[in-house]
Amino acid sequence: MKKRVKTYTISAVAEMYDIHPQTLRLYEREGLLKPSRSDGNTRLFEDSDLERLEVILSLTRDLGVNLAGVEIILNMREKMAEMQSEFERFFAYLRSHATEFARHNEELASSEALIPVSRIRALRREPSENGD
Repeated sequence: MKKRVKTYTISAVAEMYDIHPQTLRLYEREGLLKPSRSDGNTRLFEDSDLERLEVILSLTRDLGVNLAGVEIILNMREKMAEMQSEFERFFAYLRSHATEFARHNEELASSEALIPVSRIRALRREPSENGD
């Protein structure tokens, strides 16, 4: 059974945050908010939309950021969240393969096939057997 997501109409959101519904429509036109729509085309705001709205209002009301700046900041926040997620996946991968990496490193360290870099340089300087 699919869990129902709690949604709010534009008038409910406007009242909750003491803003005019036109402000919410403007934020949507500017691409700052993306509420879903009902079958009757009514805007439906979810909790994630409200969290985003709170950031927008904090930036505009408390910090005096204009809407262009808000858009830049929101985009940067999204990119940073994506990067954080990628780092977390990468570190989880490293942790899950740490013993494998350690074993591989030990094998390389004990391998007789490895030649120290200083020896390779010395070999390159020595004349070849052909007299080159």
